[in-house]
Parts: sequence; C-alpha cells; structure tokens
Amino acid sequence: MRADRDDDRGQVAVEFLGMVPLILLTLALLWQVVLVGYTYTLAGNAADEAARAGAVGDDCGEAARRHLDGAWLDGAEVSCPPGDGMVNAVVTLQVPVLVPGVGGLFHVKGKAGAVDERGRTP
Repeated sequence: MRADRDDDRGQVAVEFLGMVPLILLTLALLWQVVLVGYTYTLAGNAADEAARAGAVGDDCGEAARRHLDGAWLDGAEVSCPPGDGMVNAVVTLQVPVLVPGVGGLFHVKGKAGAVDERGRTP
C-alpha cells in the first residue's frame, strides 16, 4: 500500500509549476483591462474639464493636460472644435501596454461639451 502512495510524490508541485504561466497570463490580461478602463476615465475627465474651461474663455487644451497623469500626457491630443453655442472638447489618449509610459495599444477618445458662456450676461 505504501508503494502506491509514493508514486504521487511531487505531483502537486508539478501541477502548480504547469499552471504558473497561465496564472501570470491571466493576471497580465486583467491588468491590461484595468489600464484600458483607467485610460477611458482619464480621457473623459480631461475632455469634461477642457469643455468647462473653454466655456468660460480659458485655454481648453491646457485645462485638459492639467488633468492627465505623466504617462498619459505624453501622447495626448486635445482639440476644441467650435460649435453653435457649445464648446466641444475631444481628448485622445493612447492605452499603454502593461506599464504606463510604454508603447500604446490603441487610441481612446473622450468627448465632452458645455454651453458657451462667454457672450452671456446673467
């Protein structure tokens, strides 16, 4: 009976070592999904702040960049196209690959608008 039990020695260690790459790949993919979501959040917030600043006559590009972190700021593109009584802002950011500041998978756009209040009097 003891001989049958000894045949399985180390089996758990072997199975664990076989699963380590799969576990690490899963964690890397989950982290990448977090970075995609965070990039969407940053783009939307920066666009919202840019539209608000542009609505009162401030520089919308500078307002958007003020609300971006260093790694996302490098590839950021901000545009504030004119509209009919509206100030629109579009912020385009690159989604980093696993580490912020390293490469870019694809671009994410955040769009926002605010009523232009420059010519209005209360």
